[in-house]
Amino acid sequence: MRRLFSPFLVSNLRGDFYGGLTAAVVALPLALAFGVASGAGPIAGLYGAIATGFFAALFGGTPSQISGPTGPMTVVMAVIVAQYQHDLALVFTVVMMGGAFQILFGLMKIGRYITYMPYPVISGFMSGIGIIIIILQLGPLAGYDLKGTIPNILAELPRTLLKPEWQALGLGLGALVIVVFLPRRWREYLPPPLAALVAGTGLGIVLLPGAPVLGDVPTGLPSLYLPSFSAADLPGMLSAALTLAMLGTVDSLLTSLVADNFTRTQHRSDRELIGQGIGNMAAGLIGGLPGAGATMRTVVNIRAGGRTPMSGVVHSVILAACVLGLGSAVEDIPKAVLAGILVKVGWDIIDWPFLKRLFHAGLEGADRQATLVMAAVLVVTVFVDLIMAVAIGIIMESLITARRLATHQIDDVQFATAGGKSGIRHKLSVDEEAIIEQTSGRLLLLRFTGPLSFGTARDLSSRLQTIYDGYESVVVDLTDARMMDISIMVTLADMIDRLTNANKQVFVSGRDNPVYKVLKNHRVFSGILKDHIFVSRAEALKEAAGRLSPSHQAAGA
Repeated sequence: MRRLFSPFLVSNLRGDFYGGLTAAVVALPLALAFGVASGAGPIAGLYGAIATGFFAALFGGTPSQISGPTGPMTVVMAVIVAQYQHDLALVFTVVMMGGAFQILFGLMKIGRYITYMPYPVISGFMSGIGIIIIILQLGPLAGYDLKGTIPNILAELPRTLLKPEWQALGLGLGALVIVVFLPRRWREYLPPPLAALVAGTGLGIVLLPGAPVLGDVPTGLPSLYLPSFSAADLPGMLSAALTLAMLGTVDSLLTSLVADNFTRTQHRSDRELIGQGIGNMAAGLIGGLPGAGATMRTVVNIRAGGRTPMSGVVHSVILAACVLGLGSAVEDIPKAVLAGILVKVGWDIIDWPFLKRLFHAGLEGADRQATLVMAAVLVVTVFVDLIMAVAIGIIMESLITARRLATHQIDDVQFATAGGKSGIRHKLSVDEEAIIEQTSGRLLLLRFTGPLSFGTARDLSSRLQTIYDGYESVVVDLTDARMMDISIMVTLADMIDRLTNANKQVFVSGRDNPVYKVLKNHRVFSGILKDHIFVSRAEALKEAAGRLSPSHQAAGA
């Protein structure tokens, strides 16, 4: 709270007021549109914008961010409303539960990990959300209210578009033209969504009165929705709440990164999640849509001068004032006008820049793999499930990355023996090379010089097959090792067991390396004698050479 009364806030009060005012002007038509699209009603969109905008500003970790209903959150909310439409208390309980999950995410400090999500996954997911929004709005754009899943809506669209309600279609396309082609010099003073809303409503009243309109919209203070649970519905409610929380987390933190780029500041991810969670719990309590950091509104706020949480507070206060006296003013807004505005929102969410880069780069190598991941995530997002899409994308990207890294990491496993026939000798001293040469190829130095992950385990196991019969002693050098995951540890432990069972001598160097300590804790070296483990590579080589059978020592003399 003390951030609201900081000296910087006072010095930037004018900028924050203009930023909050401008953001509210942009948020008003979008909140109405998202409310209608969700099925919860236009007033739910406004309540959500007020609650999330106010509390996320107060308690969040991105000072200049404006929060409210967004396209991705609305898509999920529409499914929740359809599923629990028999009891709105359950719907808004899910919203509160989603906020509680976000607070838990923040307390667990997992916010920083969101930035590790592969970009093709984010791109495919957001593009899928954009396509869903467009598909959902094509029916209202033509004057029809289509319900059901995306495949069902797609099946109905041909019939709908062939016989549109012409008044609605004209207003919707007119609104779309305004938000797309409004002259740039006008945009500084009149946000395109607001211009489309005012012009479309005016035309609907004067020239095209037959188009479906919002109708009666409640005003005044909201009703409270206390948490309500049903044993039969609880599993589904938890799943839906987790989906909201995860989506809101990604949406908000990506917007936080955008805000950082504009303001040259650094947001606090975990605090932002706590603020978003509090905002969503408040939104659910008053019957509002869930929200997240809204990129367009945040950018508008920053460009108008908003820099502190006060801009988010101003934005919410202005929207609250509108709600108290808005009723009759919004009843005549055509649904098709809101649909036209949302079609542009969906179009903007699609990641066109990334698609263009992939097109120009061609479909070879890494670009082909990135395209495959993005396409898979997009298709699953649109036709199956949002969370499943992200999970599939992360798994695909992880496997692709692991395989790509494996081709480089395996080069960090080096073999050295007499004559240098078994691999590359790198950074060995003259004395160390001399010791190896004196062993007549009966001693092998196995060096790990970099990080090794699970993608390398199979190739490493194949390479190690060559050492089981050809050498009397093996020195495992960890001096320059940097990291080994559990898959590599298992492979290394298996190698040591096979060597010791075959009466081969195994020595280890690099005892002071942290990697050695990790391997020791996993009992990888349990079968190796303590006097076979050294700090120095040279000491290990000398001891291993000294313990070769006499005939071999003589041969090497």
